[in-house]
Amino acid sequence: MRPDILNPLFAEVTALKGVGPGLAKPLDKLGLHRVVDVAFHLPTGFIDRVPRDELDMADAGRTIAITLTPVDYKISASQRGPTRVHAIDARGNYVSLIYFGGSSGWVKKLLPLNEPKRVSGKLEMYGQELQIVHPDLGDGDEGFREREAIYPLSEGLTSRRLGQFVHEAIERAPDLPEWIEPGVKAKHQWPAWRDALARAHADPSDTKARERLAYDELFANQLAFMLVRASSRARRGRALAGDGRLRDMLKLPYAPTGAQARTIREIEGDLAQSAPMLRLLQGDVGSGKTLVATMALLIAVEAGAQGAFLAPTEILARQHFETLQRTLAGLPVNVAVLTGRDKGRVRESTLMGLADGSIDILIGTHAIFQEAVGYKDLGLVVVDEQHRFGVAQRLLLQGKGSAPHLLAMTATPIPRTLTLAQYGEMDVSRLDEMPPGRQPIQTNVVGEDRLADVVEGIGRHLDSGGQAYWVCPLVEESENSDLAAAEARAAALQSRFGNRIGLVHGRMKPAEKDAVMACFASGELGVLVATTVIEVGVDVPNATLIVIEHADRFGLAQLHQLRGRVGRGSGRSICLLIRGEALSETSRARLALMKDTNDGFRIAEEDLRLRGAGEMLGTRQSGEQGFRIATPEQLSELLPIANDDARLLIDRDGGLDGPRGQAARTALYLFERDAGVQLLRSG
Repeated sequence: MRPDILNPLFAEVTALKGVGPGLAKPLDKLGLHRVVDVAFHLPTGFIDRVPRDELDMADAGRTIAITLTPVDYKISASQRGPTRVHAIDARGNYVSLIYFGGSSGWVKKLLPLNEPKRVSGKLEMYGQELQIVHPDLGDGDEGFREREAIYPLSEGLTSRRLGQFVHEAIERAPDLPEWIEPGVKAKHQWPAWRDALARAHADPSDTKARERLAYDELFANQLAFMLVRASSRARRGRALAGDGRLRDMLKLPYAPTGAQARTIREIEGDLAQSAPMLRLLQGDVGSGKTLVATMALLIAVEAGAQGAFLAPTEILARQHFETLQRTLAGLPVNVAVLTGRDKGRVRESTLMGLADGSIDILIGTHAIFQEAVGYKDLGLVVVDEQHRFGVAQRLLLQGKGSAPHLLAMTATPIPRTLTLAQYGEMDVSRLDEMPPGRQPIQTNVVGEDRLADVVEGIGRHLDSGGQAYWVCPLVEESENSDLAAAEARAAALQSRFGNRIGLVHGRMKPAEKDAVMACFASGELGVLVATTVIEVGVDVPNATLIVIEHADRFGLAQLHQLRGRVGRGSGRSICLLIRGEALSETSRARLALMKDTNDGFRIAEEDLRLRGAGEMLGTRQSGEQGFRIATPEQLSELLPIANDDARLLIDRDGGLDGPRGQAARTALYLFERDAGVQLLRSG
């Protein structure tokens, strides 16, 4: 239960004075549904106003606050033209107040003639005249602070109005007991929590106040992870000790790499414990994660338990199913697949096989964890493409069976800082070497003026029996424009190469998408034109060429993921990055690094440096709440300190039961990091 002291902050936003249904809408667009959301909506900058008694040309370019009296209106003949209000100061100096859009009647109501008004705005010279465009109006002689915060806004809100709501939200904020270790707080000279909140809004350049709030958020995050981990370790699952009989029967075409062997040993050690395994396996594209997962699943089956393998998409689930069937051919292991597409008798038969234990390993999408799916004895869950599943989803998976072991895998190399921020409750294994025979992908950067040459090259590639991907640019934050770009490129290539060109995009139904992908995998199609839906996992060994159009618009991690679609066979693969004309320094550095290295971990660290952690955390994909206060820079700097402080609380300061622990419990609820702990306790 949330502590009562926080109730005023978790009230609906309509509890704030002046917020009715009309203003709740623009606040809702900003994600400000409750008082606490308003309190944590920090300003991005501030306006410094110069109070003046009279107008002065020397103030042009400054924001001033002054009392003016409207004396005349000049209304434009054109509907689109501005309404001008001529006004004078106390000395009779003239200024034009200009309003664009809206009716002149509205302006006349705002500024009645011969009534003095307190006005604020940027004073500008227009020819020889002074003007202020869309000035703010105060009440009487009051109403303007010399320094005023600027907030991220949506239509229907002004910074001043939002500032008033913030002021009220801070008034409702209680004084909270201190959760930071006193030595840490003193060393960084941080203010108390409520004081920090007020200061961060009053002066956006107050770094100590902002740092304190960011630290609190990171501390709550790390503490939640540690509690989840401790709680998970305390649960009694079952030890899975495999006897090796199934693994010995495997006929592998090559010996596992040192990294694979090491990781399999770590997993085997975890599975042999009764505390459920929580391990994250990071491995670059092609580093052999599937083999490690297969070995883990076989250990579970050797120990008499069932394994479940969760993939993010239907096509990947079926691909994993086919791979596993090939790998395990000849072994007495029953593998089945279950996706949302399976209906009727097929589905019923699979559900019965799971319930009576005749199915050893089930592969599928989220469908494998629906209420109706019951296992006889689920011992291990493997999650592929971990970044698609947040902490809450990870914990729900463990609700099936009696606390099964969990192995999460990602092909997105994650910098160490972010691993701590996202997967703090998990042990981490890294596959940092490639299996033998994998050739590095040759990466070339070409200008868009050479597009015709690229198309010629595609023709030669097709004639020699090769297949290729063509990835279309991210146009903007709109699926429609991405789709239009992909359709136009597919049409242009079809006019040249006919029906050997296929198209996949995010708007297609899964079955349609799967059908096109299947045609490409079988070799019916020579070129697959795609938006970034092919980023994860599709495996076509004969595709040895990928063209990425406007590569400068993609992030490094995404480029690396896309490049990983090729290089899956033994032949030499090529990645062509087509760049736009005007490149920023960051884009230039990204493309140079892609050309320079195939090492995903190096790319990930560099991506963090170039682009910051906000995007990389992938909170949009995982459905997980990200950090709303901590910036990427603060994340790198403060997270290790927050992690140590959280560990100190649990190891030395009595956990959540001591005085500091009680305060920390409040922080967990304040920053809404309590959900994972609640889930795990009830699981």
